[in-house]
Amino acid sequence: MSEWFTTSGIIAMSLIFIGAFVQTSIGFGLAIISAPLLYLISTKYVPAPIVMVALFVSLLNAYKYRSNVSVGGLKMALIGRVPGSLAGGVLLVMVSTKMLSLWLGLLVLFSVVVSLLPFRIEPTSTRMGIAGFFSGFFGTSSGIGGPPMALLLQHQEANQLRGNLSAFFVFSSIISLIVQIPFGYLTLHHVWITIPLIPAAWLGYLLALKTTQSLPKEKIRYGALVLCLVSGLTAVWQGIAM
Repeated sequence: MSEWFTTSGIIAMSLIFIGAFVQTSIGFGLAIISAPLLYLISTKYVPAPIVMVALFVSLLNAYKYRSNVSVGGLKMALIGRVPGSLAGGVLLVMVSTKMLSLWLGLLVLFSVVVSLLPFRIEPTSTRMGIAGFFSGFFGTSSGIGGPPMALLLQHQEANQLRGNLSAFFVFSSIISLIVQIPFGYLTLHHVWITIPLIPAAWLGYLLALKTTQSLPKEKIRYGALVLCLVSGLTAVWQGIAM
């Protein structure tokens, strides 16, 4: 238990707190903000612990916004998620620590660019299936599975966006965790180091519920993008320096 309250453990809890706040506010962002920096603290935090925390936050949000969830609209994305997760699991055993750090950083920077694109992409069945595949591939290999789905659904009404993304993340997180077990990326030790992150995520969730009604969504979004930019650049630099 002493390892929970080391400097690295406290930093990890702080990052999860911020990530849970952002995800509850805008529908996604926990892994984008926290995964690259958590990876620098300890490679053991990525991907399994970040996925377990994402599952916890997604369950909370999916329940809160359950009346806004459209399961039928998510069907193709859920189908595409399964082979994407398997491909992501294969990537985990094929790349080095250096390459995974670069992968994390570049993926986050790509997410920032995508979030700033001015055009709208309609969520057709084919596009949902493709987004689901890449969400599974990214989510299982790095813990960052939100951007492909968020890109397609970003123009939905706020609560509908939160509800649909959360429902998708519940399913996709479970799939990613199942895939990570045989590859050795989800063990009892990963569960152990995740335990203190759960209360931090819960506090971030609660704070977002109390404050995001009065905070402009765009300010939260752009603040999150700045954090993502710093996080992504840090991971890329670390990958190059290794």
